[in-house]
Amino acid sequence: MPESGTTDLDVRFTSGVETLAGSLRLPAGSGPFPAVLLITGSGPLDRNADHRRLPIGVSRQLADAFAARGVASLRYDKRGVGESTGTFLAAGLTDNIADARAALAALAGRPEIDPDRLFVIGHSEGAVIATALAAREDARIAGVVLLAGPARTGAENLRWQAAAIVPSLPAPVRALLRLMRTDLVAKATKSHERLRRTTTDVVRIQGRKLNAKWFREYLDYDPAADLARLRVPVCAVTGDKDIQVPPDDLERIAALVPVPVETHRLPGVTHLLRREDGPATLRTYKKQVRRPVEPELVRIVTDWVARRAAEVAGPVTP
Repeated sequence: MPESGTTDLDVRFTSGVETLAGSLRLPAGSGPFPAVLLITGSGPLDRNADHRRLPIGVSRQLADAFAARGVASLRYDKRGVGESTGTFLAAGLTDNIADARAALAALAGRPEIDPDRLFVIGHSEGAVIATALAAREDARIAGVVLLAGPARTGAENLRWQAAAIVPSLPAPVRALLRLMRTDLVAKATKSHERLRRTTTDVVRIQGRKLNAKWFREYLDYDPAADLARLRVPVCAVTGDKDIQVPPDDLERIAALVPVPVETHRLPGVTHLLRREDGPATLRTYKKQVRRPVEPELVRIVTDWVARRAAEVAGPVTP
């Protein structure tokens, strides 16, 4: 539930033939308000960034934090998730970018929103989408926040991810991999090549349906080119315990973006944007989501947007 004085409005907007559903969070007071578009990570996530088996909740928590700072927000269900139409497995990366573009247009057209103070915030795949969107829509975007955003191709990122996960596997599993001479990076690369050869939107591999169109597009998408096209300020935040996106990509982002960039590498923070005192591992994800998003990350992001929104608004005329 939104905090006292704030309002959640159900919204609908179209993207191609699909109708997407979301929530517009309005802070207390009178608008028009600065606003953020919140874009979730990969997988069938709803407007709050919740998966049916893992309630990540990043978008909901950020919406709460921004409302407390006088900033509105729009978060939405992905295609085929929650109240949005369509089929999640059939959607490609380009479809997800198109959906974000439609969401941005819907947000900009609301009478409660100041269209000159729009920001885009993406987490994980959402950061990839935010980068692509801002590279093409920078005329109506005042700034971009990249949370755990990669700066290399999808294929490179997934290979890095496979290598990073190995040390976090249980000792018996690592021993079995050595015994069977299984190289997870080589295995991942082989799987990627198989997906590249597919021609349908959805494919069944080993009895499991996969979003083949998304994989084909994501594997070859290189955010470096779009990062170099950005002409709006960027804030990039990644935790140093992220094992799904290389924390060192913060340096790549800073080098690629030709306009002011603020980067933060947060100690002890994972890909789920929570603090983890133990080793970086996927096995603690279900415990991590029971904790709030790292308060320092929330402070950094909300401060940055509030500061940038004030700069765009300019001095008040008596």
